[in-house]
Amino acid sequence: MLRYTTLAALCIVASSASAGELMARQGGTVDLGNFHGVVYYTEADDGYRVVTTMAAGEESLPVRFVATLTEGQTFVISVPGASNSPGQALEIARAQGKLVVAKVEPTQ
Repeated sequence: MLRYTTLAALCIVASSASAGELMARQGGTVDLGNFHGVVYYTEADDGYRVVTTMAAGEESLPVRFVATLTEGQTFVISVPGASNSPGQALEIARAQGKLVVAKVEPTQ
């Protein structure tokens, strides 16, 4: 129960990040179909430490993705679609000293 309360609290205090840039230590919400969550980053000596936590509703366990991005690096989180439906993907990129979050076409 504590996990879900924490995730819900993070979603409430986070700003929208469905397409845009984030500032360090200021989270943004992300939505990929049935999966909802938050993304934030902190600055570290070796790059931006990006943390994305997502869950498919209150009854499912959240999943956390952590990556350290240097300038020019990206990573993609994707989820499959329902039968006969395309999946969805989220790209998180570090470019020109900024962290940019955007929905993208999922790769096959």
